[in-house]
Amino acid sequence: MPLALFDLDDTLIDHRAAFRAWAEEFAAEHGLGSECVSWLLTVRADYSGPKDRLFFSVRDEFDLAESADHLWRQYRRRIPELATCRSEDLEALEQLRGAGWRIGIVTNGMADNQLAKINRTGLAKLVDAWCVSDEVGLRKPDPRIFHLTAQRCGMPADHISWMIGDSLTLDIAGGRAAGLRTVWINPSQCDVPSDQHGPDFAVASVAEAVQRLIDG
Repeated sequence: MPLALFDLDDTLIDHRAAFRAWAEEFAAEHGLGSECVSWLLTVRADYSGPKDRLFFSVRDEFDLAESADHLWRQYRRRIPELATCRSEDLEALEQLRGAGWRIGIVTNGMADNQLAKINRTGLAKLVDAWCVSDEVGLRKPDPRIFHLTAQRCGMPADHISWMIGDSLTLDIAGGRAAGLRTVWINPSQCDVPSDQHGPDFAVASVAEAVQRLIDG
């Protein structure tokens, strides 16, 4: 039985759209203008690592009275409510299950935040298992988190088949290190940097990735 592991944010979930909606709400709530939204979107695009640290920069940039921890908790509570999946991607996961595949989710992030997204979007009903870094104490690109997700899907670690995600570092390099074949979600059709290994193939969406997997 083949196995496909998927990243969550900006792969299964349209996190960019959710973040933009949150940024617009945040700016309006704090009486800030469109420059705030642009700043938040730019910082998000350039930021890597746990997002709790991002909110120290947010607090300082806009001279806010709230603590960074308070802002971070508010963000975690709101962002799952704004998270959505593309309908064609949900349909593709149903097709993949119908074709006999096991499906898992491998994601970095806080457990409350990521699990709320998985449940609110309906993904929980379409996958066999998941691993959230905060919950298991492992973060991509550590190969062990991919192996653990495979085991939770009822598959032996050496049977892992595919990792599908948008990050060359976390998903593609991490997946390769774990022994997976990889699919890069690359809607902008960016080139792979010369100092990084490329995926087995690149596609614009989860739906396209699933079709490639089913077609073999």
